[in-house]
Amino acid sequence: MSNQLKKRENYPLLVINSSDNSFGFGYRKNNNLESDELFIKKFDKDLCNNLINDLNEFICKENLQKINKISVSTGPANFNASRLIVVLARTISQQINCPLDSFSSFEIMAKRIASKNNIFTNKKSFWIYKKLKRKGFISGKYEIYHNEKNSSDLVIRETVLPKIVKELKSKELVFEAIYDDKEDLKELLDLSYKNLLNSNVDSWKKVLPLYPISPIN
Repeated sequence: MSNQLKKRENYPLLVINSSDNSFGFGYRKNNNLESDELFIKKFDKDLCNNLINDLNEFICKENLQKINKISVSTGPANFNASRLIVVLARTISQQINCPLDSFSSFEIMAKRIASKNNIFTNKKSFWIYKKLKRKGFISGKYEIYHNEKNSSDLVIRETVLPKIVKELKSKELVFEAIYDDKEDLKELLDLSYKNLLNSNVDSWKKVLPLYPISPIN
């Protein structure tokens, strides 16, 4: 481990997540998980303004300036919220000049779903889906990359980004998407931290919301 990487281990992380009916912030001060701070709130009528106001209450300006990396969920979730939290994350990343990366909402919940269903076989793949109000589904594919039977050590790769499909493949493992505000925030912090340790950081310019469907669907 390089001296530069050792120095970066304890730098703060900020994550921003949204689901179908809520949004949240997560803050990790250092590599001690007890330093994690979480904020979760249900959507309200003025999400755009309240999102910024709630962030200002969650983290002070001084701590925000010290953030070394930001991670954000890109959906599929509430269309408007996904767009707003990505715009907020990109803006902060640009202003304080720190890396920004992103994860789909399904990728964030994939380890939790795999652990709940005891899927620990290396190279075992499964799909996560969300039924649309009209016809079809949004579905993404995930593969067990590291098969330790300790759920905390389970590593999963997203092999197919969530997309619209007409029907689910009956011969493959499929699980319905289940959002969990607190657990998804904690997992997003872990994914963000692992990317930081592996030097997988990127520019805010490459992070965009995931729009598999239109806002009217």
